[in-house]
Amino acid sequence: MLGRVNHIAIAVPDLAAATTVYRDTLGARVSQAQALPEHGVTVVFVELDNTKVELLEPLGDQSSIAGFIAKNPAGGMHHICYEVADILAARDQLVAAGARVLGDGNPKIGAHGKPVLFLHPKDFLGTLVELEEV
Repeated sequence: MLGRVNHIAIAVPDLAAATTVYRDTLGARVSQAQALPEHGVTVVFVELDNTKVELLEPLGDQSSIAGFIAKNPAGGMHHICYEVADILAARDQLVAAGARVLGDGNPKIGAHGKPVLFLHPKDFLGTLVELEEV
């Protein structure tokens, strides 16, 4: 079911400062910031040869990332995103196996313009998992 790792997401309290670290200190290619109000975040993608790192900053006080930053003021790893060929088939297979899909269970459009779902971290060794259809 799983394809390659699409990205690893890191929640940050200051997206501009985090962008500077990756771009200027580490010499990485970094995308422009993109606000995603439907997900409550502003994101930047650090583009690597084999995957991406997504830097997430809360967009508003109601953002789930705001809660994460409140518990982890310096930020930290938030989730890992895996690619799947058919997100609905993957969802149905996972639900049949007892996994919990967050939200209403239906895919939303993610930062790459493709359907995404999030899976409950308690079902995946304490890690929030995102699936993205490719």
